[in-house]
Amino acid sequence: MKAVGNNILIRKAKEETISKTEGGLLLTGKQKQDLRYKQATVINFGDLVNGLKEGDEIYYDMHAGHRIEIDNDVLYVITIRDVVVVLWG
Repeated sequence: MKAVGNNILIRKAKEETISKTEGGLLLTGKQKQDLRYKQATVINFGDLVNGLKEGDEIYYDMHAGHRIEIDNDVLYVITIRDVVVVLWG
């Protein structure tokens, strides 16, 4: 399977029920729903997408994308404009 155009195929990161911010604050699942951006891993992308590579960790707008299930594997399709941060390793 390959994304086309400006689409990106991602796998959402697993969310923990409680997490800690860099400042040391503990966030529960409900509080994390208030955050606008979600983390994901890039599976592949279309030929109009620049600046990404497979396996990159990104943050994207939580309201973006569509769910797609293939062989019991749940993935999401977003566009390049939905990506706000690429984490550099």
